[in-house]
Amino acid sequence: MTKNFNIGLMLLLMFSFAKGFAQEKKAFALFSQAGEPLTYQRILDSISKTDVVLFGEFHNNPISHWLQFELASDLKKNNINLILGAEMFETDTQEVLDRYLSDSLAESDFRKKARVWTNYNTDYKPIVDFAKSTSTPFIATNIPRPYATKIYKNGGFSALDSLSQNEYKLMAPLPIPFDSELNSYQNMLKMMGGHGGEDLVKAQAIKDATMAHFILKNLKPNQVFFHLNGSYHSNDFEGIYWYLKTYNPDVNILTISTVEQNELNSLCEEHLNKANFIIAVDEDMTKTY
Repeated sequence: MTKNFNIGLMLLLMFSFAKGFAQEKKAFALFSQAGEPLTYQRILDSISKTDVVLFGEFHNNPISHWLQFELASDLKKNNINLILGAEMFETDTQEVLDRYLSDSLAESDFRKKARVWTNYNTDYKPIVDFAKSTSTPFIATNIPRPYATKIYKNGGFSALDSLSQNEYKLMAPLPIPFDSELNSYQNMLKMMGGHGGEDLVKAQAIKDATMAHFILKNLKPNQVFFHLNGSYHSNDFEGIYWYLKTYNPDVNILTISTVEQNELNSLCEEHLNKANFIIAVDEDMTKTY
């Protein structure tokens, strides 16, 4: 009996050990917009066949930034004609960015002149330096902040009427298409409790329109433009996506969104249909700032 008991105990321990591995804690999970679990390879294969990728990140989420780097790196390894771009760089810094990428500007000068974000070192330097080391073009796509601020604080789009022709080159052609009834813009107003009114939404719209404009301006045939932006700029197939399709209905676009959940076995209903591909990250994941 003792022998049988020991064998039973051993089997129980082995089962518990195996079960523990099966329930290993995950840092993130990948899903389709319908909530179907996905593999990294399936996302990579899909991206290889599109024109534009809008990677919606949480700016302080390390999983977002790691997957951006991995996808860009693997696309390059697969000989995809890749171009990178980012919300984090404003269009008036393109020359500075180009000089840094061509190794004709010291990094310290680049950081100052490009007005890099405070989390640049941890979150964006790896992919910028990847572009530099692989001779991959990197496009500054966002409107310079002062112009968006003008719209918000000085009466809407008309605040830009007095700009010079050179300044107009730094943004989407005016007047931009504008639909204040898009859900993302209406939700923004609700989140702000109505403060800022429609001019707040217009400031967001000029950013979305400018990013879309510079993506299309720099996109070449048989190329994948891999764009980094806050998830709110492309969630629900609005924002940058809406402007890309408005400017060019034939462009093929894939969107990625980052969300946070307390468990990763399935995608929460509230996150369904946010994007073509959804990265669900454990809500306890450390933040980069």
